[in-house]
Amino acid sequence: MESVLSRYENQITILAEYLEEFPDTDEPVWILGRQHHLNEDKSKLLLDVSARLWFTYRRKFSPIGGTGPSSDAGWGCMLRCGQMMLAQALICRHLGRDWQWEKHKKQPEEYHRILRCFLDRKDCCYSIHQMAQMGVGEGKSIGEWFGPNTVAQVLKKLALFDEWNSLAVYVSMDNTVVIEDIKKMCWSPPPSSSTAHSSAHLHRSALGRNRNAAGLGTAWKPLLLIIPLRLGINHINPVYIDAFKECFKMPQSLGALGGKPNNAYYFIGFLGNELIYLDPHTTQSFVDSEENGTVDDQSFHCQQAPHRMKIMNLDPSVALGFFCKEECDFDNWCSLVQKEILKQQSLRMFELVQKHPPHWPPFIPPTKPEVTTTGAELIESTDKLFELEEEFEILSV
Repeated sequence: MESVLSRYENQITILAEYLEEFPDTDEPVWILGRQHHLNEDKSKLLLDVSARLWFTYRRKFSPIGGTGPSSDAGWGCMLRCGQMMLAQALICRHLGRDWQWEKHKKQPEEYHRILRCFLDRKDCCYSIHQMAQMGVGEGKSIGEWFGPNTVAQVLKKLALFDEWNSLAVYVSMDNTVVIEDIKKMCWSPPPSSSTAHSSAHLHRSALGRNRNAAGLGTAWKPLLLIIPLRLGINHINPVYIDAFKECFKMPQSLGALGGKPNNAYYFIGFLGNELIYLDPHTTQSFVDSEENGTVDDQSFHCQQAPHRMKIMNLDPSVALGFFCKEECDFDNWCSLVQKEILKQQSLRMFELVQKHPPHWPPFIPPTKPEVTTTGAELIESTDKLFELEEEFEILSV
């Protein structure tokens, strides 16, 4: 293991040698729904990039599962990319898309709380430990490389136990996003509510949806929407390129998971026909929180110019991410998709439909099991939950 780690040991110090500066160009740069102009102020672009949480390989954390690996170098890159996408959603949820990180500047408590969700400890809800063990239920052994869809399914399961962020995670099926299902999930009442309340809740008026203060309604659960896609067979089909780039322009954009075979990157934007990405392939030492709950965050932000790659070099297996804090954000996203993505008459990147397809199994919003769990118990109870859901779907077909 040490020989494997040694190859990555010094990458953090020599990273600048492999990074190209952005060229002088009049073309705009798009980063997660924000436009930058290099010929006006390149520093604003670099500040925007450095504000994103950057998760990389780590070493010297407690062994996964007690006896498993103590580093994810060589196999955890897609898990780290999934962490980055989810972290961006949490930043948007609690701090806003325009929040900026500055080195050595005191950050709000919400920021440190977000960061603690991803520390490499078994008791952190989105740690490498929880993600790797949850992947076992998706057919992936601990230490095995994940694809974009597997990471999406793992985040969907883990989010059920994250009461602070209270996200609704929707992972699309068969390249199809169903508006009815998303609204049903995001407006689902708390588990303690009665069936009668649930039925009435789903048919409330628009006015009733905002009557939350008196406990008469349920607030919209912030939506993390992940769309796994196959944009070609062995290589990306050029017909999808314009639609793929449009996704980075949307204000709801969380970027994309993808890369090359067994080599994952977190794509956050584009310049011309080049994609801009954060690279997790740097091995750093485990960092824990301080006694006061803060985290030494210097190694969690990429303070160099980001990497770029030609879009045609992208592996066709990707997953798009979007965050909709309010229902109006989702409605706006639907309008943008209709206008910019679905204008293609053939070979659409994905479909957006209003109603649940009648030939699909019934849509049942996932709920947290009525048990108190931590660590490995969390993994076991969630697997049981989804086994029950799968059995129900089979019976419903």
